[in-house]
Amino acid sequence: MSAAEKSGARGTMLEEDTDQNYENVLAEIQSFELPIEATLRSVYDDQPNAHKKFMEKLDACIRNHDKEIEKMCNFHHQGFVDAITELLKVRTDAEKLKVQVTDTNRRFQDAGKEIIIQTEDIIRCRIQQRNIITVVEKLQLCLPVLEMYSKLKEQMDAKRYYSALKTMELLENVYFPRVSQYRFCQLMIENLPKLREDIKEISMSDLKDFLESIRKHSDKIGETAMKQAQQQKIFSVALQKQNNVKFGKNMYINHDRIPEEKNEIVLKYVLEEEDENEEEVLTVQDLVDFSPVYRCLHIYSVLGDEETFENYYRKQRKKQARLVLQPQSNMHETVDGYRRYFTQIVGFFVVEDHILHVTQGLVTRAYTDELWNMALSKIIAVLRAHSSYCTDPDLVLELKNLIVIFADTLQGYGFPVNRLFDLLFEIRDQYNETLLKKWAGVFRDIFEEDNYSPIPIVSEEEYKIVISKFPFQDPDLEKQSFPKKFPMSQSVPHIYIQVKEFIYASLKFSESLHRSSTEIDDMLRKSTNLLLTRTLSSCLLNLIRKPHMGLAELVQIIINTTHLEQACKYLEDFITNITNISQETVHTTRLYGLSTFKDARHAAEGEIYTKLNQKIDEFVQLADYDWTMSEPDGRASGYLMDLINFLRSIFQVFTHLPGKVAQTACMSACQHLSTSLMQMLLDSELKQISMGAVQQFNLDVIQCEYSFVVMTSGPPVSPLKKIHVHVVVFASSEPVPGFQGDTLQLAFIDLRQLLDLFMVWDWSTYLADYGQPASKYLRVNPNTALILLEKMKDTSKKNNIFAQFRKNDRDKQKLIETVVKQLRSLVNGMSQHT
Repeated sequence: MSAAEKSGARGTMLEEDTDQNYENVLAEIQSFELPIEATLRSVYDDQPNAHKKFMEKLDACIRNHDKEIEKMCNFHHQGFVDAITELLKVRTDAEKLKVQVTDTNRRFQDAGKEIIIQTEDIIRCRIQQRNIITVVEKLQLCLPVLEMYSKLKEQMDAKRYYSALKTMELLENVYFPRVSQYRFCQLMIENLPKLREDIKEISMSDLKDFLESIRKHSDKIGETAMKQAQQQKIFSVALQKQNNVKFGKNMYINHDRIPEEKNEIVLKYVLEEEDENEEEVLTVQDLVDFSPVYRCLHIYSVLGDEETFENYYRKQRKKQARLVLQPQSNMHETVDGYRRYFTQIVGFFVVEDHILHVTQGLVTRAYTDELWNMALSKIIAVLRAHSSYCTDPDLVLELKNLIVIFADTLQGYGFPVNRLFDLLFEIRDQYNETLLKKWAGVFRDIFEEDNYSPIPIVSEEEYKIVISKFPFQDPDLEKQSFPKKFPMSQSVPHIYIQVKEFIYASLKFSESLHRSSTEIDDMLRKSTNLLLTRTLSSCLLNLIRKPHMGLAELVQIIINTTHLEQACKYLEDFITNITNISQETVHTTRLYGLSTFKDARHAAEGEIYTKLNQKIDEFVQLADYDWTMSEPDGRASGYLMDLINFLRSIFQVFTHLPGKVAQTACMSACQHLSTSLMQMLLDSELKQISMGAVQQFNLDVIQCEYSFVVMTSGPPVSPLKKIHVHVVVFASSEPVPGFQGDTLQLAFIDLRQLLDLFMVWDWSTYLADYGQPASKYLRVNPNTALILLEKMKDTSKKNNIFAQFRKNDRDKQKLIETVVKQLRSLVNGMSQHT
């Protein structure tokens, strides 16, 4: 095949392929199954000018389809024409038939008009009859509902809310289901919740009024309950005492110390109680109308909202409890303030107890216990705070009585009150403190009014009066004739009486504390011990330390404390009698009066010693020695004689004191006088002392050492003998009996040995025996001797200008210088050894 043929054949094949492709595209377009966009895009994107060929192919396809349609129409046209021709023939018959049917219908309608009218009447009657029967049936069904609803309205108007709620339940459960399809029933059903809310609001309003009412009447309720509890307690105590009387007539000591038989007192209490019982006994129901609570509780129970009511009631009552437990700021000023506080609390819990017992579930025992524990803690805190402001023991005692009645009342309603009685023990301590303060003033007044002199008695009546006040026994005093004196002063019986008054006052608080007689006895003894060891002891010490108290007053105080100490055993017997406790009880507390009055005596004794030494110092300050005199006066100095006369009078007063006290005072006075005289010699301001001054000083010391005897004087042989014949001496006279031998003279032993050393001028013996236990001048200190010797040395040099021309004086001066050197060496040796 040539190349031209091959090329023509290839062109022919390409054209055939292109035509086939266009055929496929047209088939796709006609099928409506593929997206036309992709098909057309394949035509236009294939090659340039391809769409023209495609349009040609498309036109050819359209022409073919038109030809086919024309053939189809030509095929069916004759049948269509025949059908139209037949239809035109039937039209005439149809019009005739229509006319005949219309005529027949007209004639039929005219013939059935009466029947139709009668039939409609019958139908109407039958419908009315059926409706009447239906109405009667429905009315019979609805009338009970309406009657019940009417009854509900009447109950609401009559405020019979509990019955109204029951009627509502009946309506909802029985009647409304029968007529629930009616509109009036729906209205009623919709109205019932509103009625229930109205009932709840009304009952809650009544409850609020009730709560406000009991808040106002709580004090009256509490007052009535406390009064009834007090009457019951008095009656029980009276019956118990009356039963005790059957076993014997015990004597009861009342506040005025007049014995009275117990059975008479018991009968008196019983009669009074019977008179009080004749009065009408009011109960909490008589004072408060509880119907609002019951009504409200029943209403909420029916409504199924009982828990809400309980929570509201308890919440409101807790708020009221907090208000009741809040005291007034000035409650502690009067007992009425405490009484109002207690009556309100009692009234509150009496109401709660009543609610607990008459309702079920509104309040429970656990709730009341919780509320009481909360209240009890608050009450104790309030009482502890306010009672601390009370300074009047009478007010504290009345508060105690109120607390006891308060506790007994609530205990009768089943509330635990042990913590209140524990609080009473705290208040008892405070009560004792107020009593102690009060009696401190009483004791001070007694001491201020006392004259501190023995009680004078001029008749038997006066003697009996004192004996009735104070247990004093002295056979010697009883044998004496009138007038006579008790050794103690007026303050002693007064103090004894006041101690008994204190015991009575303390006993008043211990009553009704539900304690045994042994515990009460122990409390009384402890409080009495506090009175003795603290209050009375402090008053005595303050009295003793007063500057204006003289030695005679201090001596009388010592005598008074001695008798008060002896009376303590009578106070113990007194406590035992009023508490009916056997003295053999093992655990009985003893009174500490022995140590109290002993301490007071020791303080008085110390004050006596101090004042006595002060007096001695005052007399010593009056001393006016001429330290340069050449010869002594031959008699004791005037200041010393005045001092001795004073001491003589004072020691005569000491004869009423115990022996050891007087002896100690005398020895203390002698020692202080010896020390003062020694200090006078060694005074640094004293520069010179003559031998004559030493002899005069020695004469005064001798006056202090020996007896009060005026001895006959003879012609003096020597200065020392002259001293001995003209003295009137003191210490050896034993101004206070009981000293053995020369005990008092030992107080002056230091002075005596020092003065003897200088009077005898026995320096050789002193220096030779120094440091030996058997030394004649054992009590002479080298330093003391050196100081005095140097003062005499300076005086010798000044006064004896011509002593250097006399051999004896020169020798004496050399001896003094030699002794001074040796004494200095002894002093230096002592300091080095130290």
